Amino acid sequence: MKTIIIKNVELNGEPVDILIEGNIIKRIAGYLPDEADVVIDGHKKAVIPGLINMHTHSAMTLFRGYGDDMPLMTWLEEKIWPSEAKLTHEDVYWGAKLACLEMIKSGTTAFLDMYTKFSSIAKAVEEMGIRAMLSSTCFDFFQPEQREKAKTHVNKLFAEMDNYDQRIQFALGPHAIYTVSGELLQWLDWFSKENNVPVHIHLAETEAEVQYSIKQFGCTPVRYLNQLGMLSSRLMIAHGVYVDDEEIQMLADSGVKVVHNPASNMKLGSGIEFRFAEMRKAGIPVAIGTDGCSSSNNLDMIEAMKLASLLGKGWRKDPVVLTANEMLFAATRQGADMLGIKAGRIEEGYLADLCLIDLNLPAFTPNFNFVSNLVYASNGSCVDTVICDGKIRMQNKRVPGEDEIMERTAAIAYNLIKK
Repeated sequence: MKTIIIKNVELNGEPVDILIEGNIIKRIAGYLPDEADVVIDGHKKAVIPGLINMHTHSAMTLFRGYGDDMPLMTWLEEKIWPSEAKLTHEDVYWGAKLACLEMIKSGTTAFLDMYTKFSSIAKAVEEMGIRAMLSSTCFDFFQPEQREKAKTHVNKLFAEMDNYDQRIQFALGPHAIYTVSGELLQWLDWFSKENNVPVHIHLAETEAEVQYSIKQFGCTPVRYLNQLGMLSSRLMIAHGVYVDDEEIQMLADSGVKVVHNPASNMKLGSGIEFRFAEMRKAGIPVAIGTDGCSSSNNLDMIEAMKLASLLGKGWRKDPVVLTANEMLFAATRQGADMLGIKAGRIEEGYLADLCLIDLNLPAFTPNFNFVSNLVYASNGSCVDTVICDGKIRMQNKRVPGEDEIMERTAAIAYNLIKK
């Protein structure tokens, strides 16, 4: 079993040594002998759990900067969906590899994804060495024939899960209530219960979606899912900007989990008054996501933590709410718990998914409060080393093969748009 020892790294303000055996944090102590296959010098570095991006569309790195500054539905219908219809498995594979590269370089070791061509993304994740829960994306556009195709596709993908590395998990991914029928949503909920897999859906993201829901179904999006019987601890909602007090209680009572995506909510003009504090107070697990690169433009979870905090403080006019420590919790422990993995903590017995932060930077000078500096002063470029599943994925800010990934993906993206 291969071992790694990290020497003299800062943890909670104190220098420690960390021994990793296989993919587990075996020992944390003030001093450990340098008896390991690999020794990493942690001097002038701090260790944090690997960050967990709980909502993204990985291969949308291909559309970074394409169709910016447009309304959500116009952007989807005129730019994104027509371009996505041309994607090949090779395109998605390289787009997902670029996403994994970007996440590694900014400290993310696991993510929850929703995108097409599941197998291509799984291959990219396996090769890049991080963790992912990949959603089997579903649309039926209220057409019975498409509904049956979606069911067949879900069954096929789920049956193939044994072919993938244990770092790959499965989720169901109905896109939204305006692209997926109630009949398919209820079937997916049944499948989720039968097979104990999560459901990952965009919900209550925009005012237009709320108005659509009231017009089509006679109630708001959360109440609609409640009527369908879909609210459960297996459900993970992305966005959830438009929820009232009664709906928050519905979500809490049902064990539903919510993911806040501050960058895309602001950039697409979806809304800013995400009720993070109220949800947490009610007992709802709330994690943080970046959304895809075409709607938030990067996959930097350190930036996402800052945006989540400042946005919440700003609309409330309350500087005390949504602290830096709460944001780090949401981006690590909370995400790990929602994915059902023993990670998100630097503790003995937990998965060796961790990052070393370079403290020899202006953003950490002075360093009165490390977590505050991490969340409010820095960004993903402060990450020096990333270990996931007990293996070094980045060291000295370099990921093996990164230049080729960027070159290949850029060429694919340019050719795709030319088509």
